[in-house]
Amino acid sequence: MATVTVKNLSKKYGTVTALAGLDLDIPDGALVSLLGPSGCGKTTVLRLIAGFEKPDSGDIFVGGVRMNDTPVNRRNIGMVFQSYALFPHLTVWENIAYGLQQNKLPKREIEQRTAEAIDLVQLIGCGPRKPKQLSGGQQQRVALARALVTRPKILLLDECLSALDKKLRVEMQAELRRILEASHITALFVTHDQEEALTLSDFVAVMNEGKVVQMGNPTEVYEKPQNRFVAGFLGKVNFIEAEAAGLGKGAFLVRPEKIKIHECPPNKPHLVGTVEYVTYAGNITTYTFNCGGKQVLAEDQAVLPAKYKQGAKGFLSWEKEHCLPMED
Repeated sequence: MATVTVKNLSKKYGTVTALAGLDLDIPDGALVSLLGPSGCGKTTVLRLIAGFEKPDSGDIFVGGVRMNDTPVNRRNIGMVFQSYALFPHLTVWENIAYGLQQNKLPKREIEQRTAEAIDLVQLIGCGPRKPKQLSGGQQQRVALARALVTRPKILLLDECLSALDKKLRVEMQAELRRILEASHITALFVTHDQEEALTLSDFVAVMNEGKVVQMGNPTEVYEKPQNRFVAGFLGKVNFIEAEAAGLGKGAFLVRPEKIKIHECPPNKPHLVGTVEYVTYAGNITTYTFNCGGKQVLAEDQAVLPAKYKQGAKGFLSWEKEHCLPMED
C-alpha cells in the first residue's frame, strides 16, 4: 500500500484545459472515487499518475516519492481499463500471469501468485478458458487479477464497471470492494455514476472543470455539499429560496427524501403544492409538486396505487437540520 499525493497538477491539450491546479490526497489503503461530469479531467488524473502523460506543472507523489520523471514501467502501478484490454488469444491463466512473466519471475513464483490471484477473484476452474468464453463480470475479474498479481503500490480503475448491465454492475460493486479490501491496496476509481461512488468508496472527490471541488467520506459529500454544483451532482435536489429560522434568507438545499408530504396543513412551516407528475421507481415514488410556480420534488416509499394522484393538493415540510444554506 502507499499514499498518493497530487499537488497543483495542471494539464492542457492545445487550448483545452484538462486540469487546472488540482490537489488530491489519497490515504494509505483507501479507496477513493473521482466523481464528476464528462470532460472534468478524471481520466487525465489517472493517466498522469500512471505515467502515460506528463503534467504541464505540479507534482505526483506515491508513497512519498516524486513520480514525475519515473518511467511507466518503474512506477509499480496497476491499472484496469473500461474495456478490460484482455489478450483474446491467451487463456485466463496466461492473461493473469503475463505481467509476472514480463518481470522474469521464477516459474514457481509465477504459478503460485497466479493461482492466488485466481482464487482471490473467485475464478477457480476458469484458468484454461479464453476471454470470449467468459461473461462480462468474469472478464472484469480477470482484468482485476492481472492488475493485482504484480502487487502494485496503488491500483487505478477507469470506469471499469461501466460496460456491465445494471444488475451485474451492482453485484460487481460489492465484489470489487471485497477484492480490494482483501488485497489491502490503495485504489483510485474513476466514475461518473454517483450511486457507484457513494457505494464503493472510503472517500469521494468531486471534480469540476479540472479541480477537486470537495472531498470527503460518502456521507459528508452527500449530506453536507459545499456548493450547488456538488449538491446537484450527487442525487436529486431542491433549491428553495426562503427565509429559515436561525439561518436567514437565501437559497436552501432540501433533498427530496427529507421532505414529508401531509394531507392536511402541519403545525409547522410548510409549502403548499399541487402534484404535477408521479414517477414510480419500484422502491420509491417521486412526486413533482408545483408550489407557486416552483417545482419541488418529494420522495415517498412506493405503494400501489400511489398515495397522491396528479392534481392532488399536498403540504410539504422538513426538519430544520435537513435544510442547508447553499452557495453558488
